[in-house]
This record gives sequence, structure tokens and C-alpha cells, in this order.
Amino acid sequence: MCGIVGAVAQRNVLGILLEGLKRLEYRGYDSAGLAISGGSTNKITNLKAVGKVNKLVAAAGKTKIKGHVGIAHTRWATHGKPTAANAHPQTSGNTIALVHNGIIENHEPLRAKLLKAGYVFKSETDTETIAHLIHNARNTGKTSLLDAVKKTIKKLQGAYGLCVIDQNFPDKIVAARSGSPLVIGVGIGENFIASDPFALGQVTDRFVYLEEGDIAEVGRESYEIWHGDKKVTRKVTTIQSKDANAEKGEYAHFMLKEIYEQPKVLQDTLDGRISKGKVLEEAFGLNAKVVFDKVKNVQIVACGTSFHAGQAAKYWLETVAKLPCQVDIASDYRYRNIIDQPDTLFITLSQSGETADTLAALRFAKTKSYIASLAICNVATSSLVRESDLCLLTMAGQEIGVASTKAFTTQLAVLLILSIVLGRRTGLSSTQETKLVKDIARLPSLIEKTLLLSKEIKKVSKQFANKHHSLFLGRGIQYPIAKEGALKLKEISYIHAEAYPAGELKHGPLALVDDQMPVVAVAPNNDLLGKLQANLSTVSARGGKLYVFADEGIGYKSEKSCKVIHVPSCPDILAPIVFTIPLQLLAYHVAITKGTDVDHPRNLAKSVTVE
Repeated sequence: MCGIVGAVAQRNVLGILLEGLKRLEYRGYDSAGLAISGGSTNKITNLKAVGKVNKLVAAAGKTKIKGHVGIAHTRWATHGKPTAANAHPQTSGNTIALVHNGIIENHEPLRAKLLKAGYVFKSETDTETIAHLIHNARNTGKTSLLDAVKKTIKKLQGAYGLCVIDQNFPDKIVAARSGSPLVIGVGIGENFIASDPFALGQVTDRFVYLEEGDIAEVGRESYEIWHGDKKVTRKVTTIQSKDANAEKGEYAHFMLKEIYEQPKVLQDTLDGRISKGKVLEEAFGLNAKVVFDKVKNVQIVACGTSFHAGQAAKYWLETVAKLPCQVDIASDYRYRNIIDQPDTLFITLSQSGETADTLAALRFAKTKSYIASLAICNVATSSLVRESDLCLLTMAGQEIGVASTKAFTTQLAVLLILSIVLGRRTGLSSTQETKLVKDIARLPSLIEKTLLLSKEIKKVSKQFANKHHSLFLGRGIQYPIAKEGALKLKEISYIHAEAYPAGELKHGPLALVDDQMPVVAVAPNNDLLGKLQANLSTVSARGGKLYVFADEGIGYKSEKSCKVIHVPSCPDILAPIVFTIPLQLLAYHVAITKGTDVDHPRNLAKSVTVE
């Protein structure tokens, strides 16, 4: 996780660094810090604060710190508690300052060697090890900063995106990438470094994406990039500012704004992909048809919320496309003995496209015999998209709230149309496709209607506020949706929530049911409804309190032990997406009632760029 921003300019860079950190706070907010060099001595000045970026902004306002070159960092803690000592930048010899995103797996043996060499450690971080290694490699000034970084990274095992400044090189930032994203922001008479282009939207719209293994030296007037010992050229990409997405507008929180944006972003995601009762296959890329013609199996890999999307897609791929589908958690996928089936399409799902485990899974998959890789992602310029054979972008726009909402539902929409495209090869008729596409076209309006439940859900949420545990139930394709609902509740309200297949209730979870454990169920109008109702009756019989989100067409009525919230009737194929919305609203309103930090839940970050 962690966010990095750096700047080399003729003007004072303090404001640029602080604004960049504000924009990167979704990547972590345990602490923040910056290092600036400037003036006649080029001495590096450090400033750190524990907590969110606004603490650092306040601290900076009390100083006269300024300079023309600087680096800054917002931290998601991995090695060492969130303290000022462990905050970045980490320094060495009063001449080197460094910020780092990633995990250095061999930092302990490296630390031991540095201790023997006389270095004193002031933090618990793996990052300080890198700073001392670079200082040591400088060899009392005989080696340039660039060469010292090149020498140092050869010793590192793990993932890193790092930026370094040296008071002896007052107009340079050296950056290196391996496993953690970095971009160069290209200006006029000034240049920048960041984890994400979004951090630099206020100063430039031109970016260079560093590739795996790249090292860059960035100055005011120019920058140079090396891959190993070879100087390379990387494409400059122009990106329109996403500033509009960075404002909450009338909404109290980004999460609420993003929940209510779902009708629009779903429409944006479907536009250009469906037309006149057909899915437009060309949307998947020029080579998609050739690849799809070969597909006999599908392998999906993802993390977190995206993993739940993959689990739901498994049902669509097996029912609509009639294709076997395996779904793996990315963090485990490459550590088991993979038996890849012939003619298998490898699919990755990610909001950011920079999730470390998902990227590692993709790279591992390239050693196998998959016919092609398809990335379903929300960021067109991400590593995942660039490294995949095919991509289909969700059009969710910038998602700032840490708990994913609109990114999830747009992923589901894309996976559904993918199932239709593949289904053409396995017996799905044009008549069936037309019906499915007509149903999908109704999705934005159905979500609009579902959002009207917010007031009712807000009232219900008060009954969760003093509870410590909850159970979410679903059957079939709704089980992954129940898992997503449980995840949302635990992420932002800190209530322990467990999802379980409703049919498995009697195999253990029923022992937990009492009047202090709310049981949430999703009940669409499908073939499993009767069995689900029987499962829920068991909860009521044991004194449990039920909260059922039920299709309004089935006539499910509230009772003393069962509160029913009627969800607009929808085609069965759309139910996973439609029923996601009330679960998002439930999590949001419970968190508000409890007074937690909705957009920045404790211990979490938006983009998980470490293993």
C-alpha cells in the first residue's frame, strides 16, 4: 500500500507534496512525512506526523520548511507500529532520505550486516535498511546516487517502489520500481514522481509509467530511465484529470457518493458493449474473437471484493456459457500445484490493477499453458492491464472510499456480458442472448429504484449498532453476494460478520444464533427460494432475529422475529448485482450509527500493493 510523491522544480515543492499526499491517502493513513532539500546548503529537512495527512499539513503550517526538491509518503504500516520513528522518509547519515512502498523480505539479514558495519537503526522498518544500504554504497561520495541505488536494489528481495534524495545531488530524485507502481509526471521545467497519476493531477496531465525493474533519475529539465544497465525510453501518456471524482459534493462520505453513482457507472460500463439485443464482442479487443473461439475452461484469480465478483461469475459462466470455471484467491494461487486445463482463459479481476498478489498470479500464469490472459480492471494504465493479453475496463471512475462499492458492481456487469459472449460458442441462441441483453439494459434503472430503500435500511441499521457479531446467508449465486455484504459490514463498522451458505446453516453456524446475533439473508425470486425460506424458519425457531432482503414479488412479510425489506423485482440473472446495493447501504448506515471513519477504516488501505 503506501503512497509516494516527489517533485523537482524551481518553485517551492511543499504544496505539491502535501496535495499529492492528500490525493494518495486512500493508500494508507497510519502516518505521513516528507523530506525537502533546498537553500544554499542543500540540507535535507524532514517532517513527520502520526495519523492522517492533515496532521502533517498542520505541522507544516507551523514551520518555514521549503525547498526545490522533495519526497513525501503516506504510510500503511507493515514493519513497525504507526509511530513517528517508523514514518517515512527514512534517513541515513543526514544526507540520504528515502520513501518506500513494498516489503523487503530479506531486511533482517541485511540489517544484521549493516549493524556490524556500524550503522545505527532508529526505526523498526524494513525501509531504513534500504536507506543505509544506499548510504553505504555511496562510499563516502565516490559513487553517484544513481549508481548507489542500482547497486543496492540488487541486494533486495521482495517488492519496492522507492524514491531517494541526496543532499549532494540537490536537483535529482532517483526512483526504482519492482512490484510496486511508480509514474513520472512530466512538467515544463519541473518533473514529478508518484505512486498514482491521481496524485499529480493538479500539476500535470502527462505521465510515464515505469515498468518492472526500471530505475529513473528525475531532474527539473529532464529524466532518464534505465532497465538494468541499458537506458530505455518509455511512452508518455496523457491522462485527463479525475478531480471531479475527488469531491464528495452533496454527500457526507465518498462511500455514499460512490454507492449512489452506481446507476451512472453501470450505464457507462454497458455503453458501447451492448446494442440492439447483442453484446458487442469487439469491446474485448481486436484479438478477442480468436481467443474466445478457443476457450473451453476459465480460471479466475482475484483478491478481496474482486474475489467475490469472481465467485459470482462462476455461476454465470457455468449456466450461461456452459464452461467449467475455477476461482482462486490470488494470494494462494501460485503456491499450490496448479493443474492448468487445456484451452483455459486466465482472468484477473482488480479495481486498481496494481494489487500485488493479483499481479504476481498473472506473472506466474504466464509460465503455464493458458491460451490468453484477460484483465477486468478499472484503471486503463495499470500494470495488470499493460501485462495482460486482453482487457475489458470497468467504467466506475475513481473510487476513493476504501470499501469498494461501484467497482464491484461494474465488475459483475462486465463478467455477465463476458459470459454471454462465451456462451455464443457453447449453444446460447441469439434469442436467448437478446433476452439477456434486454434484461441487462434495465440494470441502471433497477439500481435507481433499489437506492430508494436507503431510508428504510437506515432505520434497521440502528438495531446492529450495539451488536458484536452477525451472520449473512445466501444460496447459490447469492452466497458470494452474502460474503460481500459481510465484508462491507466488518470493513467499516468493525462488527464481526460471517457469511455462510444458507443450506449449511444446520452444519455448525446455527449454534451461534441467538437474539444478540442479527442474521441477514438475501432472498431473490429463484428456484432456491423455498429451500431458503425453510432455512430461515430454522433461525426464527431458535430465537434469532432475521433481516431479509427479499424480492418484492414473492410476498415475504415481516414478523416479530423477521424484518423484511422489499427489493424491487428483477430478472434472476441480475439479482446478484441488484441485491448487492441494500447490503452496501446496510453497512454504510451501521457504520454511521457507530460513528466509525467510513472512508478510512482502521488498518486498511484502498490499493494493496504488498503481499
